[in-house]
Amino acid sequence: MNAVLSTPPPTRERYRIRFAKTGLLRWIGHRDLQRLWERLLRRAELPLSLSQGFHPKPRISFPSALALGVEGCDEVIEFELTVSISPESLRQRLVDDGQPGLEIGDVRRVARAAADGTPDPSFPNLAKARIHCGQYEITIPESFTSQVRSREEIGSAIEAAKRLGTVKFTRNGREVSTEIATHLPLLELRDQTLCLTIVEAEGATLKPSDVLAAIGLEGLIEHGGVPRRTHVILVDERSDLAHAHALRGNLPVAMPTAETTHPTNTSFKERS
Repeated sequence: MNAVLSTPPPTRERYRIRFAKTGLLRWIGHRDLQRLWERLLRRAELPLSLSQGFHPKPRISFPSALALGVEGCDEVIEFELTVSISPESLRQRLVDDGQPGLEIGDVRRVARAAADGTPDPSFPNLAKARIHCGQYEITIPESFTSQVRSREEIGSAIEAAKRLGTVKFTRNGREVSTEIATHLPLLELRDQTLCLTIVEAEGATLKPSDVLAAIGLEGLIEHGGVPRRTHVILVDERSDLAHAHALRGNLPVAMPTAETTHPTNTSFKERS
């Protein structure tokens, strides 16, 4: 009597990856970054879980999009696979791909479910990643503080904004006001670096560019200022910020580069 070979039941394994997007990769938009990751996962021969319906798509999500031109030193992506693979093996496959400008950090399996989405009760499933706050640093060139606005003038503008207590910005043609104490708990100048912590809001959320405009530094990026998001803190991590920072692993801390303007003549090679 022939033995009947059994196959494991279909599954949905959700993984959370920390990664850095630096160098020329900071000049690709969010949609291009999504496509880059999808191609990377397919090159690594990872069986992606697909959504239902007439146009199934890979279950890939980012808790927060990164603006064009901003380096991300601690970004987060989640995706689902139809097989179980150890986080160590998954990380090695992603590292072996060697995508320029993309550094892979912490890899964790955060949820397991049946093919129909029913959570596995034996697994400590985490909710899908949602951002709580982002921490940013914007390097200010010496030429800017010597020729455009001095460090003293920038410091005075920061203190004036804090005394005002709100930041006003425009979204979709509508003026929005947000409280600095609630949604911008860190705004300070440290040597030649402007440091920000932006907390997500239920409605329109501040962007670094909104903060620069509020303190009169609209032209900083054009003068060579390099913005970077140094940390992404998720909702399920905010109770233990030290642990959240540790998840960066060995991701590089981006340093100022010579690429201070958009490389319009640079073409990004599509890797199939």
